[in-house]
Amino acid sequence: MFKCVGIITFLCETGRVRVGMIGGSGPAGTALAARLASVGYECVIGSRSKYRAMEARDRAIEGHPELAALLGYGDNEAAADCDLVVIATPWDSAATTAKEFEDQLRGKVLVSMANALVKVGPEFQPLVPPRGSVAAHVQAALPQSRVVAAFHHLPAKELGHLGEPIDSDVLICGDDPNAVETVSEMVRKIPGCRPLDAGELSNATAIEAFTAVLLQLNVRYRTRVAPKLTGIRSADAPN
Repeated sequence: MFKCVGIITFLCETGRVRVGMIGGSGPAGTALAARLASVGYECVIGSRSKYRAMEARDRAIEGHPELAALLGYGDNEAAADCDLVVIATPWDSAATTAKEFEDQLRGKVLVSMANALVKVGPEFQPLVPPRGSVAAHVQAALPQSRVVAAFHHLPAKELGHLGEPIDSDVLICGDDPNAVETVSEMVRKIPGCRPLDAGELSNATAIEAFTAVLLQLNVRYRTRVAPKLTGIRSADAPN
């Protein structure tokens, strides 16, 4: 049982936290939803078309039928109605899509996981979106939501390998400490993942841009890399 923090305290005491994935029918959103369902969260994969979300959900449970009871689907509005919400759309539509559900998302923890990147020839290069990062752009569009930047560097393919741990740190930043802790508790439940508090939401600029470096390493060394930092004894006891 995970520690209860902030707005989800009552939910922790009375039942499962429902996690919604707005725009979650793509590889990263579906894989994250399946991974969270595998550790006990009730997840709803959302999409503009509930039928596209249904197809993504069916693919996810095809090899893992045990997830059927915890992994649902619906349109984006159904995902926005959940207790904690992840924006899993492409980066250039994250803020505008979230804005459509401003009322449902008011006061909720809202996780931004998108990276603004472009491939120029053989190289991946970061872009600078409005407000400096996708997460900051989402926060500006929804000032009453509690935006946290997280999950940028977890490869979708490894997320989808539910029987295997993911050996990775997850850099998390946000301006609301309770919201950051809520997401950190979620990360702790994923085998192999360690949450690291990377500071305020302004640091999302560097976190998102670093994804271009990781993708370039993937191409150059024909692998899938994930960040693992040394010298930190405990994510819960910073020096």
